[in-house]
Amino acid sequence: MAALNDARELTVTEATKRGVAGLVADAEHGDALVVTRHHRPVAAVVGFHRLAEIEEAEADLRDLALVLARSAADTGRRTSLDDVLTAFGHTRESLAAVEEDD
Repeated sequence: MAALNDARELTVTEATKRGVAGLVADAEHGDALVVTRHHRPVAAVVGFHRLAEIEEAEADLRDLALVLARSAADTGRRTSLDDVLTAFGHTRESLAAVEEDD
């Protein structure tokens, strides 16, 4: 999926003439629009489905970056949960005794 490479460009003036209803109608029909001011992109109008796709891709890329960073920095050394709890002044029992918020 290309983010907005296939988007149609229009100026702020053209977008104003088109009106919000026209811009939304285009987005509902799957058209992506990039609004420009002085030949620079300043806003995008996309359908909700397309926005969800972009946000999902963003989350996937963030997860991939985390996995790659962890893989690159992995020394093979592991720390047990009990050691971590001790470092923070807790035990499994002390955590079990904490009441959960509803």
